[in-house]
Amino acid sequence: MKRLFDIFISIIALLIFFPFGIIISILILVESRGGVFYIQERVGRYGKPFGLLKFRTMRKNADKAGKLTVGMRDSRITRVGYFLRKSKLDEFPQFVNVLIGQMSVVGPRPEVQEYVDYYDKEQMEILNVRPGITDYASLEYFRENELLGKSDNPQKTYIEEIMPAKIELNKKYLKRPTVGHDLQIMWKTFLKIVS
Repeated sequence: MKRLFDIFISIIALLIFFPFGIIISILILVESRGGVFYIQERVGRYGKPFGLLKFRTMRKNADKAGKLTVGMRDSRITRVGYFLRKSKLDEFPQFVNVLIGQMSVVGPRPEVQEYVDYYDKEQMEILNVRPGITDYASLEYFRENELLGKSDNPQKTYIEEIMPAKIELNKKYLKRPTVGHDLQIMWKTFLKIVS
């Protein structure tokens, strides 16, 4: 049931968003060199890696300076990228990941292998479900980049404080991974973006 729900929602979202996606693509290409999309390897269900799809918001090869984005005014982020990140529009291409079965609309946000390597045995349980576009952690840490921007050591802050807190929120979702629960989280995400 949940998989059928994911397919239905992703098709609707992609159809509605398509015209805006073309405009965004043009703006990205006009502002900076590089492709329209950015694909980053993330860890999916059962630890299987996959390519997470996003609109490119940073300058070409900017991820070589580190995977964490520190603050919304990170010099690597383009002007169009700043708007896309603030509005969360950069995440919309992930509905393609949902459509092909690599992700779910709602579920724990997928991490890069570098951070999954810090998971203990209990925390690895969150890899038993498909990762999602949104979840409780996404709502709680909606301005994560700004929090990291205030830290003297963003990497340490993420690994020791933010990541464990996000995993605990993910466990909360695992207790009830139903369509009804998904709809609640999707509605809260929509309100958060609009606000």
